Amino acid sequence: MPEPMPTVAILTALSLEYEAVLKHLTHVEKLTHARTGTRARRGKLPGTPWHVALVDMGEGTLTAATITERVMTWLDPEAVLFVGVAGGLKDDIGIGDVVVATKVYAIHGGKQTPDGFLDRPEAWRASYRLEQAAKEALRGKAQFNGKVHFKPIAVGDVVLADSDSELAQRIKASYNDAVAIEMESSGVAHAVHLAGEAGALIIRGISDKANADKSRADAGGSQPRAAANAADAAVAVLHELEPKPTAPQPRDSDSDTREGPFRSSADTSTYGGDHIDFRGSTFPGPFTAKSVGQPPHGDGQ
Repeated sequence: MPEPMPTVAILTALSLEYEAVLKHLTHVEKLTHARTGTRARRGKLPGTPWHVALVDMGEGTLTAATITERVMTWLDPEAVLFVGVAGGLKDDIGIGDVVVATKVYAIHGGKQTPDGFLDRPEAWRASYRLEQAAKEALRGKAQFNGKVHFKPIAVGDVVLADSDSELAQRIKASYNDAVAIEMESSGVAHAVHLAGEAGALIIRGISDKANADKSRADAGGSQPRAAANAADAAVAVLHELEPKPTAPQPRDSDSDTREGPFRSSADTSTYGGDHIDFRGSTFPGPFTAKSVGQPPHGDGQ
C-alpha cells in the first residue's frame, strides 16, 4: 500500500485569495467537518509530495484563530500557510510585491493612560523551517513582476485607509519595522503556536498602500493581482519544502521483545551464553557478569 501524501493547510480570508490558490491544485476533493460544517478542499500540488488542504476561513483575528485550530485538529497538517493580500506601509513596498512575514505583530494590545496609549507588543516569529524554504525558493527572484520582501507585518481588526491617522502613526512609532498590515495573521500564528508541532508561514501580496487611495487601487484590480502573486509564492515555497522524515521502522533484529535471561541460539545444542535484555527498563544497581565455558549437553551453569 503506498504511503499517504503529507498535508499542508493553506488558509485564506477572501474568496479571491482562495480561488488564486485553488487553480494550482489537481484531483480536488471536497471535505466537510462533521460537527461544525466547516468546508475544505484537498488536492494534489503537481511536482511536489504535498496534498494541500485549502480553507476559506473568513475575516478577522478571532475567526482566524478559531478556524486555524479546527483545521489543525481536523486535518492534521504538517505546516500552515496563510496566503492573501495586505496593505503596504513603506514607500519601497510596491503594489504587487510579496511579503513573507518574518514576524507577526498584534497591534491592539496596550494600556490607555492619561499620558496616552502605551503599547504592549505581542509577536510571533515565522517557523524557521518554513522561512528557510521560502528564502531558498523566493529570494532574489522576480517571477511575480515585483519584489519579494522578508519583513515583519502588523495585524489588527481594522482596515487602515488613512496613512495620517493616529493608528498609522502609532504603528510607525511602535512597530517601525512592519512593512504591511492585515487582519488575520496574528490569530493564525497564535493558534499554530498553541498546537505545538506544525509551523506557520504568512505570505501576503500587497494590494494597496493602506492610505486614502485604497479604494481606487482595489477598483483598479490590484487585489486579484496581489492574491495571484501570493499564491504563486506559496506554490514556490511548497516546491522547495520537504516533508519531515517519518519515524524509522524497526529492523527485524529489533522485533525481538524477549527479556532475559534467554539462550542466544534457537539451537539449544549450541550454548552461546545467557542474555539479559534491559530495553525500556531502569537498572538501579551494579551488574556483574561472569563468562563460563560451554556446559556439557548445552546446560547453563
